[in-house]
Amino acid sequence: MSVRLHHRITGEGRPLLLLHGLFGSLENLGSVSQRLQDGWQVHGLDLRNHGRSPHTESMDYPAMAEDVIAYLDEQGIDRACLLGHSMGGKTAMQVALTFPERVERLIVADIAPVTYHPRHDAILEGMKNLDLSSVSSRSDADRALKEYVEVPEIRMFLLKNLERVPKDEKDDNPDTFRWRLNLPVIDACYQKLADAPEGDGPFDGPVLFLKGADSAYIQRKHHDRIHSLFPEARIEEIDGTDHWLHAEKPDEFARLCREFLTSS
Repeated sequence: MSVRLHHRITGEGRPLLLLHGLFGSLENLGSVSQRLQDGWQVHGLDLRNHGRSPHTESMDYPAMAEDVIAYLDEQGIDRACLLGHSMGGKTAMQVALTFPERVERLIVADIAPVTYHPRHDAILEGMKNLDLSSVSSRSDADRALKEYVEVPEIRMFLLKNLERVPKDEKDDNPDTFRWRLNLPVIDACYQKLADAPEGDGPFDGPVLFLKGADSAYIQRKHHDRIHSLFPEARIEEIDGTDHWLHAEKPDEFARLCREFLTSS
């Protein structure tokens, strides 16, 4: 069953949906929205079990694709351009493969339509083992998480999911925190999120894959699979970027998206 996704709409023009990655929210693609809202009506979505969208007991790409289609129906949008990063890219691919008539153009940021070996075990372990009852500040949480996640920027990204419990929901402890995302279900469904999107395709519309030049998520061995599912796909690299290419070089990322979305 689909869920109603929390969203933010900015700009005017043809509809463009932005789908974030694992552990993220619509804020993660805010720089993209800011740079494209002058020419498109940009819809930033929180995917299920993330951000401010509803929590569910299951999570896989067919279900998340259904959520996106339900959102399009609710907004009265017949066809839209989709841009997804990482998990959001797989969700966008699933939408295009299952509902090709609803997708005008597709941009996939640094992910391929393949199954990956688990890459987030340490992150999940750290988040699960973080004793929120003993956390009185984000600094406390950061120090505890450092045992599992060494890179400060990744910890900062993860801790954006930490929120204070509202006063009317807690006891006398003034500094109670909780995870905004649905950590137990994300953990239980992690293998499904590592899997490839389902569907044999092909999606014959225009597709742009953007790869971080220093990232290993899209490899040469994935190109045949990409082109079998998306025969019109182009693959371009952004030099000097890793998996977070849209945050590392936002102007270059937005420029390539703009050129693709306006090309004939």
